[in-house]
Amino acid sequence: MIPRYTRPEMAAIWEPQTRFKIWFEIEAHAADAMAELGVIPKDAAKTIWAKAKNATFDVARIDEIERETKHDVIAFLTHLAEIVGPEARFVHQGMTSSDVLDTCLNVQLTRAADILIADVDKLLAALKRRALEHKMTPTIGRSHGIHAEPVTFGLKLAQAYAEFSRAKERLIAARKEVATCAISGAVGTFAQIDPRVEEHVAKAMGLTPEPISTQVIPRDRHAMFFATLGVIASSMERLAIEIRHLQRTEVLEAEEFFSEGQKGSSAMPHKRNPVLTENITGLARMVRAYVTPALENVALWHERDISHSSAERMFGPDATVTLDFALNRLAGVIDKLVVYPQNMMKNLDRLGGLVHSQRILIALTQKGCSREDAYKLVQRNAMPVWRGEGDFLTLLKKDADVKKHLTDAEIAEQFDLGYHFKHVDTIFRRVFGSA
Repeated sequence: MIPRYTRPEMAAIWEPQTRFKIWFEIEAHAADAMAELGVIPKDAAKTIWAKAKNATFDVARIDEIERETKHDVIAFLTHLAEIVGPEARFVHQGMTSSDVLDTCLNVQLTRAADILIADVDKLLAALKRRALEHKMTPTIGRSHGIHAEPVTFGLKLAQAYAEFSRAKERLIAARKEVATCAISGAVGTFAQIDPRVEEHVAKAMGLTPEPISTQVIPRDRHAMFFATLGVIASSMERLAIEIRHLQRTEVLEAEEFFSEGQKGSSAMPHKRNPVLTENITGLARMVRAYVTPALENVALWHERDISHSSAERMFGPDATVTLDFALNRLAGVIDKLVVYPQNMMKNLDRLGGLVHSQRILIALTQKGCSREDAYKLVQRNAMPVWRGEGDFLTLLKKDADVKKHLTDAEIAEQFDLGYHFKHVDTIFRRVFGSA
């Protein structure tokens, strides 16, 4: 985790103290269940809670023990015994390290998912507000980066809203899939621990029992979780790139908010650069980069190995922390985005009416002209305009072959900008609902 791109609430999920508290809760809830089953004394389970529930675990002491034992869970259990006393002998009975590690990881991922879902909600709110604000603001639609036909800026934002609505649904599904618990013992057979202990711990930790854990929780669950984060990162990059393009000097239809005292360049005082969306683009690349090791972690040896462990210790915190930061940054960009409707209209008119070429094409075919001939007529008049030799409407009215099919009034009718926006309300209802 890089402090520059880290928000405190998400970072706290991955701090050692948080991890050890979760480990303790897993062990203590398991002790409760074993006490109810008569496996350990009930007084022992109560003592475990009483002695360590509010304890601050000594991270340095645990690290010190681990340097000798070369085993993180044993180091923790040794330190826990120092806090609890003799009753600590009843901790971890019949359990294995993965029971603690995997269940803890899934607790952390569900908590991280809750934050990310809230982040997406924040972004959705900003997108909806700005989409409604610019619902009918005309702008040019581009294909291949080239002027195509008119759209509205609200439609651009509505598209992003729909995409991030899907992102939220995927996050909710990914959270559900990864929210499982395994307390099944060595090689996952429950030979040394009753399955009812797992059920109790799962309920207490807000998880569901893993149907079969083979000692580790299957990593296809985690692969899907991080793949979901990668898809969300790609959606963020798509929107960020759109804004970066719109802020180009030659376009300047929208730009990031430039605050008082902000400076864009150490050399050129006039610069106003899209630094936030460029930053989001870079962070999106990092989140996607963590998808590959998550996918590769699915293939473990037999019932268990730990080739996944080192990778997860890195990309678990990094991917969630980075996406959390980037989502919040993007929500802020959209919320404060500066929009220039006049420049949008100026750019829309830049090609002298060529954006209406399809309407002329269709009008000609409806008057009996073949599509092939109609295309040639329209393109014949469009290419001079492309070269800056006149405007489209005037050339069409002067073309005798076009006039065989269309009157001046019928030609001019095809240049109605509002024609392109007649279904905007329908699209908005599909995206945002009747409200």
